[in-house]
Amino acid sequence: MTEVPGPAALAVWGSPVAHSRSPELHAAAYGVLDLPWSYSRREVDAEGFDAALAGLGPEWRGLSLTMPLKERAFAAASRRDRRAELTGAVNTLRLGPDAGPHGVNTDVGGLVGALRELGVSAPDVARLIGAGATASSAIVALGELGTRRVDVCARRLVSIAPLVDLGDRIGVDVHPYPLGTPPHAAADVTISTLPGGTVLAPELVASVADAGGSLLDVAYSPWPSALAEAWSTGGARVMSGLPMLLHQALLQVRFFVSGDVEASLPDEHAVFAAMRSALMGD
Repeated sequence: MTEVPGPAALAVWGSPVAHSRSPELHAAAYGVLDLPWSYSRREVDAEGFDAALAGLGPEWRGLSLTMPLKERAFAAASRRDRRAELTGAVNTLRLGPDAGPHGVNTDVGGLVGALRELGVSAPDVARLIGAGATASSAIVALGELGTRRVDVCARRLVSIAPLVDLGDRIGVDVHPYPLGTPPHAAADVTISTLPGGTVLAPELVASVADAGGSLLDVAYSPWPSALAEAWSTGGARVMSGLPMLLHQALLQVRFFVSGDVEASLPDEHAVFAAMRSALMGD
């Protein structure tokens, strides 16, 4: 681990951002690490992002970015990791004179960690509901787990086209389906990237839930989501987006501390346990 300086400022930005659990996660981590760092939240929209970033002082060490800022952060980053380049999205910026700023996408790693917790460590076939920004991270995460085929269900087929191209680049066979048309292949897992509070008509839920395997719904507020409630009636395993949030936050902490998402933290087991307790109470 590189030498850690003194007090520093970090924050999560987005719009809306009041619901973000990131301050709890990061405060827990920095408490265990005994770092004198502050982590806050700030409402920043896409139009105000560039000016807000330019206005930060030298005390700022990093930012977590939620919607709708991931594409803006991608453009602002002078360096990006492979996951960010593949998805076109940066959810974490490391700032400072030696950083540049440096951008990474920890959503991919968060999804990988959550899927493993769900017990789906090597899905051969997966379903994806929704084709927004998080869907790209889901395709990359599934590719890293060795998934051969992903059936993407969305209201507009044109929105799936970039995911088909992404699949071609990483060796994943992506098939588009209009939401409401059941995919032909049974799936080991379904990932929903729909915003929290989305309610699908029963016939749309049935079209994706049939032979859809376990469910990872990236939404976590409100919970259970309407989709999760419908899914649970079939007895399949269901997980909210909180484990994804937890795993991606651990990668952010690594990145803010050392500049390397792969570099384990000192006593990382205790850090992770404190973050989990802050988020889930266990």
